[in-house]
Amino acid sequence: MPEQARLDSVDALRGLTVAAMLLVNDAGDWGHVYAPLEHAAWHGCTPTDLVFPFFLFIVGVSVSLSLGSRVEAGADAAALRRSVWVRALRIVLLGLALHAVAHWAMGTRAFRPFGVLQRIGLCFAAAGLLVIHTRPRTQWWLIGLTLLGYWWLLLWGGSLSKEANLASRIDTALLGRFAYEFDPLTGRGHDPEGLLSTWPAIATTLLGVRAGDWLRRGLTPRLWQAGLAALAAGALWSTVLPFNKQLWTSSYVLWSGGWACLALWAAHLAVDRHGWPPLGRSFGVNAIAAYAGSWLMVCALEALGWGRPIYVHGFAWMTPLTGPYLPSLAYALAFVALWGGLMVLLDRRRIRFKV
Repeated sequence: MPEQARLDSVDALRGLTVAAMLLVNDAGDWGHVYAPLEHAAWHGCTPTDLVFPFFLFIVGVSVSLSLGSRVEAGADAAALRRSVWVRALRIVLLGLALHAVAHWAMGTRAFRPFGVLQRIGLCFAAAGLLVIHTRPRTQWWLIGLTLLGYWWLLLWGGSLSKEANLASRIDTALLGRFAYEFDPLTGRGHDPEGLLSTWPAIATTLLGVRAGDWLRRGLTPRLWQAGLAALAAGALWSTVLPFNKQLWTSSYVLWSGGWACLALWAAHLAVDRHGWPPLGRSFGVNAIAAYAGSWLMVCALEALGWGRPIYVHGFAWMTPLTGPYLPSLAYALAFVALWGGLMVLLDRRRIRFKV
């Protein structure tokens, strides 16, 4: 995104989201994690379940800030389209490379074609192309049709259980043993970033596009108004279609999008309007580097056999005094602090890794 299109509030919110990603992905002891730092087992929505949709929402905000004014100024659509495709491809390829490293270093499962960065790349491409080629009204229609159409597909699929829902059946057919979860006894697979559930994830990104446009035009009251409306609609919808991150249900899109709108509004008022320190900004301006670098560090620690000894000798000694949950959290916080320090160092030297 061009520097003139950057807002400290957006970078800060992106950075806090990345920090939250590292926190929930890097517990010291996965058998002892505080409930708010775990994903819902299936239906439901914990604070951890808001992290990924927040990031996709911010992707949409950034796309709007970056491309919106250039589209309005009549920039060459072909050049813009090419830049969107190239960046999306790089993000997807980076995701595939990280999964290849994890498969080689840990060898715990078959190579996984889908994942977080792959979904981000696909959603970025869809949002960017829609900003270039469609009007806001069309984008709102697409959001509505996506949420209603996906709901209908899930109902048509006949079940919302983990084993038998339509998205999991498609994952099984397309990915087989390459899905994130695969049961060789039943032949059933499931992927929380699978193909079908990426469709409503695009709607989450488009909500960010619309929010970014309001931010760009100074229509900030619409952020809290839309946020409250989305929360109410999502809560009501959840009575017939439960929140479910792994299926990325339509009610979950509205619920998470509502919280993201409110968070963006609060960050904008605090940082851009009232001059509060943009906490997390260093993470935000190097978001992909922090995510990819921390992933590679975890792979290296596991491959070298250092991960468990570091936890045992550095943190688990607290267990007799505090119980097992606090040391696990302390390890995760130390991991985030380490990467936060690295990101501050890079930011001070104005080193930015871009994909």
